[in-house]
Amino acid sequence: MLLALAVHAWLALSATVNESTTVDELAHLTAGHALWARGDYRLQPENGVLPQFVEGIPAVLEHRRLPPPGAPGWAEPNVWTLGNLYFHRLGNDLPALLLHGRAMNVLWSLATALLVFWWSRRLFGLGGAAVSLLFWAFSPTFLAHGALATSDMCMTFFMLASVTAYWASLRHGSPRTLLASAAVTALACVAKYTAVLLPAMFAVLAATACAQGLLSWRGRRIEGRTKTLMALLASTCVHVVVAWVVIWAFHRFRYTPVTDPTLAHDYTRPWATVLASLGGAMAQALAWARLHHALPDAYLYGFAFVVDLSHSRGAFLNGATSLRGWVQFFPYAFLVKTPLGLLIALAGSLIVIVRRLFSRGASAGATQLLRVAPLLALFVVYWAASLTSSLNIGQRHLLPTYPVLFIAVGALGWAWSHDGAIWRWLLALTVAAQVAASTAIRPHYLAFFNQLAGGPSEGYRHLVDSSLDWGQDLPGLAAWLKTHDLPNDQTPVYLAYFGTGEPEYYGIKATPMVPLLRTLPDQPWHALHAGVYCVSATLLQQAYSPIRGAWNQALETEFQDLRALEPALIDYDQHPSRRPAWEQSVPAAKWQAMWHRYEELRFTRLCYLLRAREPDAQIGYSINIYRVSAADADAVTGSMHTWTNAIAHARDARGRASKPE
Repeated sequence: MLLALAVHAWLALSATVNESTTVDELAHLTAGHALWARGDYRLQPENGVLPQFVEGIPAVLEHRRLPPPGAPGWAEPNVWTLGNLYFHRLGNDLPALLLHGRAMNVLWSLATALLVFWWSRRLFGLGGAAVSLLFWAFSPTFLAHGALATSDMCMTFFMLASVTAYWASLRHGSPRTLLASAAVTALACVAKYTAVLLPAMFAVLAATACAQGLLSWRGRRIEGRTKTLMALLASTCVHVVVAWVVIWAFHRFRYTPVTDPTLAHDYTRPWATVLASLGGAMAQALAWARLHHALPDAYLYGFAFVVDLSHSRGAFLNGATSLRGWVQFFPYAFLVKTPLGLLIALAGSLIVIVRRLFSRGASAGATQLLRVAPLLALFVVYWAASLTSSLNIGQRHLLPTYPVLFIAVGALGWAWSHDGAIWRWLLALTVAAQVAASTAIRPHYLAFFNQLAGGPSEGYRHLVDSSLDWGQDLPGLAAWLKTHDLPNDQTPVYLAYFGTGEPEYYGIKATPMVPLLRTLPDQPWHALHAGVYCVSATLLQQAYSPIRGAWNQALETEFQDLRALEPALIDYDQHPSRRPAWEQSVPAAKWQAMWHRYEELRFTRLCYLLRAREPDAQIGYSINIYRVSAADADAVTGSMHTWTNAIAHARDARGRASKPE
């Protein structure tokens, strides 16, 4: 077991050594340090404070420099502005900052593995536990997210720990089990707002325990409707009170998010805006909670922000974009992002489990199902919520369900010693397939796609964002550009990067296009020419573009009107001395707005053309490289006829290249 834990930790951490900051890590690590050093809860309230506190420990112990008071980003507040300063402007050791923060997150993956081992051994013996641990240790998903400084793995652990502890408190009620369950649940509440699903899971477990007469206290079964209701009410009260105290404790028993009176007590997106967007009973309840200081302001805001965000968020699936998501998003993400070895092992395990249940009779089968009630409640409730969620931004949101699957494949370990040779062959082949899939994709675990999707090179056509492209491949891009000697010749390099890393830090000299965050310094305005175009998959697929749906005549007219102004726009940007003359006819703010809109429209046209082509190279499967000719560059900004012809020619060329000779 220790060997599997050590191998997993080494594989996960060593794979990130040559990866840049993923999008969320900049916010997590900056906010985590700010929580310790300044007690500022405004920076990243929508994610749990517990993982941020843990990930910030190394930075505090190593005395990393935070942006000083008065620096841009504190007053607003804006974690992205502060994070850019923290990571790239203060002389902090960026590789160490990332590595040590990520190492703290690996602890959550290891803790989850211990729970998986405990459950599998309890159900399938030591052999089954070893099998479960092997599938966990070589899971590309857990190797990818286990070593990233985010909140996903922390919540994965506490979700499984919470249902386990709660079931124990129902079946073996005692002050110790009750307080343990309440404490674990309370920590889940400060791990991530996904904890809002725990009451539904607990309700399923409580109903199951009552229906089967399993509710007990200190070895005595609780009988009678009144006593049962009183026991459940008492348990609920203990859980609520402990969670309430723990939430306040993690916010230092302080209602306001900051103590400095010179800093705003609001957030990047103001409270009033969030409440107005929520509306209805939810907004009224939150307003009441704020008025009566029922919970810390930052905690209430984080919850409100997440609920509001879940109603509408850009997403991409198989060539389509949406603000509302799709019911099939998570099933499809699970299907193509899970190694085939694990999928086959799960099918075999299901057969073993069903046979085992029926072979012992109905009564024994029901008893066995009750043993796994916490796992079933977690899996069913979580998947039900996922299918109705509009927050379709990554397979990582399924992480809490994977431990249940790792436990389930332990059935093959039991079958190894109890059933025929066919199960031994199946186990050997599926474990080998899991290890092979993990080894083949290393170190690009985040970009894993199985053969059903055509492998990782085709991943960008299916899913983006944190399922593939989270900003991690700037070092790989820098190495590719250096290998191809592009900085030393006259070939222009253009970069559309989805992430919070800084290309210049890695020595990437490129003209930036369409930044992810407009809060960072404005990029120089530029024309498009022939050159090498490096485009992150998320931006290529326009997942977060304000331009949605098919290109139409209204967009074409708007684009052509702005295209005629391109020389004036670039002249305005590149010659500050001429701006007063330009601004006599057009205000300064309008120049900025016109450029940003033109840039978005032009980039959309570029992406249409590039998506019709096969990339000339891929960096970590997340950044596509295209060599664009002068004719293609002109087509992007040309007439609609010229542009659509260029797209048609690109598709024809791709079709010819894909046909076997």
